[in-house]
Amino acid sequence: MNNDEKARHIAKCLQLAVLLEASANKPGNVNRANGFEGTRYEHFLASAVAIVSSFETAAKHGILVSDGNRSINEVELGVIIRDCVSNINTWQHGGNTLLGTSILLSPLAVSAGMAQTKDGTFEISELRENLKLVTESTTPEDAVKVYEAIRTANPGGLGKAANLDVNDPASAAKIRRENVSLFQVFKLAASYDMICSEWVNNYPITFDLAYPSLLKQLERGNELEKTIISTFLCVLAEHPDTLIARKTSTKKAREISSMTREILKLGIETSAGKEYLDRFDEKLRQSGNLLNPGTTADIIAAALALCVLGGYRP
Repeated sequence: MNNDEKARHIAKCLQLAVLLEASANKPGNVNRANGFEGTRYEHFLASAVAIVSSFETAAKHGILVSDGNRSINEVELGVIIRDCVSNINTWQHGGNTLLGTSILLSPLAVSAGMAQTKDGTFEISELRENLKLVTESTTPEDAVKVYEAIRTANPGGLGKAANLDVNDPASAAKIRRENVSLFQVFKLAASYDMICSEWVNNYPITFDLAYPSLLKQLERGNELEKTIISTFLCVLAEHPDTLIARKTSTKKAREISSMTREILKLGIETSAGKEYLDRFDEKLRQSGNLLNPGTTADIIAAALALCVLGGYRP
């Protein structure tokens, strides 16, 4: 395939991952059966349509890097993420749907553009090596643009940071003045935000837990939706969701993870496990969307993207 075809192919792979993740009936998330006040399944479908052009741009920038026609610190990842959010808001009125997913998948699109491909498949190890280069090469301008994206998306539980707060008008000037890259900004937030932690640590939950879980079950021929739900629970069991922690408390996020471990002990295929899973879903929805494991969902989308880029087709 030529470069334009490669970029379109990468964008379609990531779009498919977003659609598959949103369509699985994961507990506590917006899905086909359940929505939040003002945010429903169709808003995620519209967002998946809106986001694909930015992924194609990201892939093209990665191709330019691999061809030696652009420096890796000129990828303009911040602009890409900002445009993802802007396009999403143009296409739907359901609020913040894919901010975390955009932040995780945009550098992956660049990385795939940089990678070699045969018959439209990519080596996962090469994607991860490229990801490290892409995220560590971000600039202060990338940080400023991502701050714009975050303010536009207006995610829940944002809180106030002690340094370089996203809602502080002085932060952009300080970022430029002190030459603080997006990678460095995310490093400041990594202790309390899983998306930022993935970025600065080369996506450990995505590559080392979520992706192997998905791949193993899919290779066994397990049903896709059950595989996604099972992997979602595995990630949530080991890593308390930081969106829940920010909206409520770290204690509550750990309590949710403890309940998840109980479900996995019972097994989601058993009658007791299914019953517990239903009660768990109800509990997560009792307080509006305060107990929404949304960051876990973003990581599942990234892991599904690896599966699709690696050749998986539903």
